[in-house]
Amino acid sequence: MRNSSFSSYASKGFTLVELMVVILIIAILAAIAVPTYSSSVRKSRRTEARTALLDAASREERYYATSNKYSVTPTDLGYSGAWPITVGSGFYQLTVSCSATGSAPCTDYTIRADYYGPQTKDAACSALIVTSTGAQTSEGSATAAVCWN
Repeated sequence: MRNSSFSSYASKGFTLVELMVVILIIAILAAIAVPTYSSSVRKSRRTEARTALLDAASREERYYATSNKYSVTPTDLGYSGAWPITVGSGFYQLTVSCSATGSAPCTDYTIRADYYGPQTKDAACSALIVTSTGAQTSEGSATAAVCWN
C-alpha cells in the first residue's frame, strides 16, 4: 500500500538545491551578458562620434572650397554655440583647431571628439581625431584601428 501523504508532499515545489542551481545559472549568464552588452553600447557610441567627426571634416572641406582656408569658428561650419559642441546623443564633444597663429589663415585642421558623460568609462578610446590630411587617430589604450572600426 502506498503512503499517499508522502507522494503528495514530494510533488510540491522545488527543493532549495534546485533553486540555488537556477540562481547560479542566472548569475553566470548575467556575468557574461552584462560586459558584452556594455562593450557593444560603447562601440555604438563611438560610431556616433566617428559620424560626427567625418561630418565636421566635410563641412571644413566645403568651407575651404569657398574661402580657400579652413575655419575654427563653429558658425562658419554650420554649428551654433562655441567649442566644444556636444554631438549625437551627448556622449562626445567636438573641438576644431588649426596650427595657424595670430591672424594667419588656417591651412590645416584637427577635429577631436572627446568622450563625455557616461562614455568616460570607455578608456580604450578616450578621443577620436581626424586631420585635414585624412589621418584618423585615437587616444586611449586601444589602437586607432580598434577605435575607428
